[in-house]
Amino acid sequence: MRMRNKTIRHLSLVLALMLFAGVLAACNNGSGGSAQGSEQGGTSENKGDKVTLQFYMLGDAPKDLPVIESEINKLAEADLNVNVKFNYTSWTDWDQKYKLLLSSGQPIDLIFTADWTFYQSYAKKGAFLALDEMLPKAAPALKAHVPDDMWDAVKINDKIYTVPSTWIEYVTEGIAYREDLREKYNLPKPESLETLEAYLEGIKANEPNMIPIADSNANHTHGIRQLTSKLVNTAGQLPYGLDIMYDTPSTVTSYWGSAQHLEDLKTYKRWMDKGFFPKNVLNVKDTSNSLLQNGKAAVVLSGENPNKFNADVIKVQSTHPDWKLAYFPYPNAKGFAQPVHPIHNGFAIPRSSKNPEKALAFYEKLVTDKRYNWLTEYGVEGKNFEVDNNGYYKMVGDAQTNGFPREGMNGWAWRNPEFMLYDKTFDDVLTMFEDLDKIKKPDIFTGFAEDWTPYQAEKAALEQVEKQYLYPLNVGLVADVEAGLNTFMEKAKQAGLEKIQSEYTKQWQEYLKSAGIQ
Repeated sequence: MRMRNKTIRHLSLVLALMLFAGVLAACNNGSGGSAQGSEQGGTSENKGDKVTLQFYMLGDAPKDLPVIESEINKLAEADLNVNVKFNYTSWTDWDQKYKLLLSSGQPIDLIFTADWTFYQSYAKKGAFLALDEMLPKAAPALKAHVPDDMWDAVKINDKIYTVPSTWIEYVTEGIAYREDLREKYNLPKPESLETLEAYLEGIKANEPNMIPIADSNANHTHGIRQLTSKLVNTAGQLPYGLDIMYDTPSTVTSYWGSAQHLEDLKTYKRWMDKGFFPKNVLNVKDTSNSLLQNGKAAVVLSGENPNKFNADVIKVQSTHPDWKLAYFPYPNAKGFAQPVHPIHNGFAIPRSSKNPEKALAFYEKLVTDKRYNWLTEYGVEGKNFEVDNNGYYKMVGDAQTNGFPREGMNGWAWRNPEFMLYDKTFDDVLTMFEDLDKIKKPDIFTGFAEDWTPYQAEKAALEQVEKQYLYPLNVGLVADVEAGLNTFMEKAKQAGLEKIQSEYTKQWQEYLKSAGIQ
């Protein structure tokens, strides 16, 4: 999964990194946790003193989390002599909170990592403890569970800093939309820029009280790029307005300020004029998925991968069984798909941890012990879920009454293929995965670890320029698009865009050379 459709409010990166540097210095002087100075937590013979582990996950906690936490702690106390406190950031400003968690020095024992949380960069800067020596001692079953090639894939500077999920999936994005409304009003399937616009026009004309596009904070732009760049195979969402094409990865160009960028911005202006975005789109607090699920919007263009789409289907079926959702994967437009990289979902032990071995021993239980795994992925059997005669997951109640829906803890990282339960609707996703397998190519991008230290001040300044000048362009709020783009480019260059792009390109090309990618 990449950065979700959440409200983004940037914390000053300079301050965060200054704090982070101070934390590292303190840790290196002995005030932080270290692998050598902690109790062994993985064997019943040597449980050590009872401790409480601080576990951090992104997103919003499910209503029944206290129940799940209590049940988990009954098991963890007996098996490992630990309690676990599950903490959540909420999706509002999650990125700001994540930076602060890793820079404040507060004790954290386990934290979610992903490519979209900048695992590679944080690992390179020393935010996490290396696990290579701890794994065989504290979590031998976990070490054996993860294939060697996955351990190798998550290494940064030849060290393991996160435990990857072993479930192979596709998190390539796509267009989620109301299929029942498409059928009702005889609209085209939104599978190209032209048919998407025609679909949105039909929604606006026939459902005037519905928001055609749910995406807030301009996240739809990544989705549109998947359509407008399909002939040149743009892979993924790159920072700083850069373009790197899959077939010619050593060639780096700037999308920002290009003719294609101007054309796309004119499209967004036309869409605002047609009423596809609400006028207050940059201040919408609801997530795109909730707007789709609640019937307030018709389309989600970015952040909607097959797993998230299936979750939308389950919720909609439980509350509005007469509605139908459909999905168009962007790889079908681009011509290729990339299976998820092992870095995409993982858990790391921050350098501030006081109990790293016990944390790793507990995480081993989450992954390899069915009792822990089912509790944290599906809830309490009989209360939150049931398993039908065909082995399918079945929610108890509906999305409104159930306090712990499937994967309610956002436990993507500790999915275990041997234990996974699927709703029957997931058969469609598995079929989609089979189709994507036919056009798959290796992920050559996620292994790259950006080091923004040489331009950290410029990066922070650029983030503010984007928010002030680019976001309004992305939702069509600037009357003169070309003049607005020129202003944005001028301000971006003043913030240090050219320095950032040059240094990023240098690091990227060095990565290609070291990885043997042509």
